[in-house]
Amino acid sequence: MRSIVNLLIAFAPLLCSIQAVGASVPTTTLEGVLKMPDMSPFNLTARITLNHDEYTTFSRSDGSFVIYNVGPGIHQIDIYNSLFHFSQVKVQLLEDSMAAPKCLEYAYPGATKNQIPYPMVLTAHAAFEFFEQRKGFSIFVIFKNPMFLMMAFSVGMMFLMPKMMEGLDPEEKERMKQQMEMQKDPTKMLSSLFSMGEEPPQPGKAKKKKN
Repeated sequence: MRSIVNLLIAFAPLLCSIQAVGASVPTTTLEGVLKMPDMSPFNLTARITLNHDEYTTFSRSDGSFVIYNVGPGIHQIDIYNSLFHFSQVKVQLLEDSMAAPKCLEYAYPGATKNQIPYPMVLTAHAAFEFFEQRKGFSIFVIFKNPMFLMMAFSVGMMFLMPKMMEGLDPEEKERMKQQMEMQKDPTKMLSSLFSMGEEPPQPGKAKKKKN
């Protein structure tokens, strides 16, 4: 029993010093008001967090909110609502000027900063769009169809080919007709391909007969 009492007596000054240090850290209250895009009071519920859920509070029916017991340092305020998007705010609190915090507004993470007065007045930028608006019928959608493009190309070639044939020489016309006939019959096309490497027989030369 005496050992416990002696330990308490020994650590009593240390405990008192820790309490004194904790009591010497100043704290303040952060206040702000949320507004609709038309500057009317934000009458919807929004969740306000400080330093990624270190402190959490909710907005009142008139859009105001309060965060208590905030110590000195640089703090980040995020506002979450399922319908509207709000800016992110960074607040700088100095020990010698806790009643006059410096507030910097960021429209979105990475945007340019904008200093705003205190108490903070934060306006919703825009409403979230969860559904894509259905597009109406348009005749131009047909031209994006690959099948329609192929059919249009085939019909166009049917009308253009006769006009292209009119300007050709008779020899070229005959050659094109032969090529078209060969395309209809694959065997003729293959035979013509294999016969291209063979030398045509020269006139006046006859093959020698073997005895």
